[in-house]
Amino acid sequence: MTTSAQAAICYGSDKPFAIEPVTLDEPRADEVLVRVVACGVCHTDMAVRDQQLPTPLPAVLGHEGAGVVEKVGIGITHVKPGDRVIMSFNSCGHCPSCDIDKPTYCYNFVPENWLGTRPDGSHTTHQDGGTVNANFFGQSSFATYALAHARNVVKVPESAADVPFAILAPLGCGLMTGAGAVLRSMTVRAGLPIAIFGTGAVGLAAVMAAKIAGANPIIAIDVHDNRLALAREMGATHAFNGKTQDAAAEIGALCPQGLAYALDTTGINKLIEQAFALLSSAGILGIVGASPPSDNLTFNEASFMGGGKTVKGILGGDSDLQTFLPELIEHHLAGRFPHDRLIKTFPFAAINEAFHAGESGEVVKPVLVMSN
Repeated sequence: MTTSAQAAICYGSDKPFAIEPVTLDEPRADEVLVRVVACGVCHTDMAVRDQQLPTPLPAVLGHEGAGVVEKVGIGITHVKPGDRVIMSFNSCGHCPSCDIDKPTYCYNFVPENWLGTRPDGSHTTHQDGGTVNANFFGQSSFATYALAHARNVVKVPESAADVPFAILAPLGCGLMTGAGAVLRSMTVRAGLPIAIFGTGAVGLAAVMAAKIAGANPIIAIDVHDNRLALAREMGATHAFNGKTQDAAAEIGALCPQGLAYALDTTGINKLIEQAFALLSSAGILGIVGASPPSDNLTFNEASFMGGGKTVKGILGGDSDLQTFLPELIEHHLAGRFPHDRLIKTFPFAAINEAFHAGESGEVVKPVLVMSN
C-alpha cells in the first residue's frame, strides 16, 4: 500500500523548491517508512540543486531527517513503528569498507545515495503516474514522509526522549562530519593544538568536539567576526580573522612547534596548503571541505615524508552511524555538544527562505519543521 506525502521538489538553481503531492512505495524488506518531523538543510543539498553532484533533477532532496517510524519491512529488527529515529547516509553493508565499519567510504556510496533511485534502478517515489527522483542519501527527507533503509536509520536513545526532533535532525550529516573528524578520523589527543579553518556548522561542530577531546589550544579561523565570536563561545581558545589578520603568522607564534592537527572545512586549496605548512612533526591535516574537481594541492615532499605528516580526506567524520550518533546525543545531553545554539527552525513551507538564510550566513544551521 502506497503512502501519500507532500514533498519539496528541487528543479534546479533557477527555480524555487515546490511543495507537491507524491506517493511513496510500501516499504520493502529492508526499508523503513518514517513520518518526517524535522530535517536540516545542508550545503550538500545546495550542491545538488546547483548540479555539482550526479543526482538527476528534478528530485526530492533532504538528508538530515528525523521523525517517527510508521512502517517497517519484514527484515527490519532494530526499529519498530512508533520509535523516534534519525536518518543519515546509506551504505551497502557488504563491501570492504562496510566490512570494517567504515560506511562513509562504502564502495557503492553513489548508487546507494545519489542516483535518485534504489541501487537496482527502481524508484521509491511517484507522481501523477510517473516517477520522481528521490532516495537521496537513502531517505529524501524534504517531505512529510521518507522511505529509508535498515542501515541509515538510527533509533534515538531513551535518554533523549524529550529532545526535539529539530535538535536531533542535523546530527545526521554536517555536525556528525565535523565532530567525527576530530573524535574519530584524527583521534585528537588532549593537550595538543588544533586549528579549524572555517566556522560554519561543520567547523563549529569540530570546535565543540575539540573541546571534548581536550585539545589545547583550539584555534578557529574564519573571515566573519560573528562566526569567530560564536566559535569562542563553543570552545575555541583563540580566533583569527583571515581577512584582517595574518592567521598563519598568529598560529606560528602561538604554536612554534607547529600544529598537531589542522582541519579544513573550506575546500579552498590555498588555505589547505597553508594549513599543511603549519603542521608539526607527525601532524595530521584533515580535509572535509569540498573543492572544485579541477583543483589540485601542492605540498613539499621532503616536509611531508621527513616530518611523518598525514593528509587525509574525511567523509562523514568516519562515522559508524549506529554507535556515533548516540554518542553525539549523549554529549549533547551532558552539555558538551550544545549544537542547538547553531539552529534556527523554519516551517516546511518556508524551505526557500531556509536555504537563503543558510547560504547568506544569516543562520548557521537552518532546520525545517514538517509537523509536531
